[in-house]
Amino acid sequence: MTIPKRKLGSTGVEVTQIGLGGEGILRTHGHDRQANALINRAIDLGIGYFESARAYDGSESYYGKALLERRKEIFLASKSHARDKLGALAHLLETLRNMHTDYLDLWQVHDVRSDNDIAAIFGPGGAIEAFVEAKEKGLVRFIGVTGHHDPAIIRSCIELFPFDSVLVPVNAAEPAHNSFMEQVLPLATERRMGIVGMKVYLRGFAARIPGYGGMEPFLRFALSQTVSTLVIGCDDLQQLEENVAFAESFQPMSEREQQELIAYVAPYARQLMYYKP
Repeated sequence: MTIPKRKLGSTGVEVTQIGLGGEGILRTHGHDRQANALINRAIDLGIGYFESARAYDGSESYYGKALLERRKEIFLASKSHARDKLGALAHLLETLRNMHTDYLDLWQVHDVRSDNDIAAIFGPGGAIEAFVEAKEKGLVRFIGVTGHHDPAIIRSCIELFPFDSVLVPVNAAEPAHNSFMEQVLPLATERRMGIVGMKVYLRGFAARIPGYGGMEPFLRFALSQTVSTLVIGCDDLQQLEENVAFAESFQPMSEREQQELIAYVAPYARQLMYYKP
């Protein structure tokens, strides 16, 4: 079996419906052997979308050490949390150096949380100027935006700039409170953006919710939404291989099944949604 692919919005690119996130074992320092094994095993298993961020500890450097001659086999994304042009350009140069590549497939404005962030990013000398310049110079192919605190803020970003993609939480707790699925996904779909889902397993809390039959329903739920791919951080090879098996055998959830999972998660949902570090 192989991992099915989906269109990344209107970019003309197809990506595997799950990708490897830059967290888990990759958001550490000093675990080069495990990180190298995880990244290369992910490529061997057919994953084509790989993501990191300038803020994720040693993650970018792990990718740089692990990819070697395999860079062209994958779609590689990272992020900058800088809010000004000069800071974002400095981040990009550091990212490219760490990852041992001369371009990113996707560079994302990272974790936009507030109106103050928006004013800085899109104002004179703001970070968005760096993203536009980087794309014009061929240092990045596509530009994205990410956030997991306030869907209204991410909607505003999408309305202010023609981003190629958006990265937001997609999980069964979202409908309970201030939902990105309800407030962002329809607009992003209308604008033919690539939609990348995160926090599929509720930051790991899904494993602690008793009695629902493991992790697979949470992945099925997320893949049943209008997403291009899901980024999932992994602690070890076992988690990676389980995710790949789930993605290869994926069958869409019916509306009834989705509502049952939402109802099951509901007693925990508000706790999960309010905890947004």
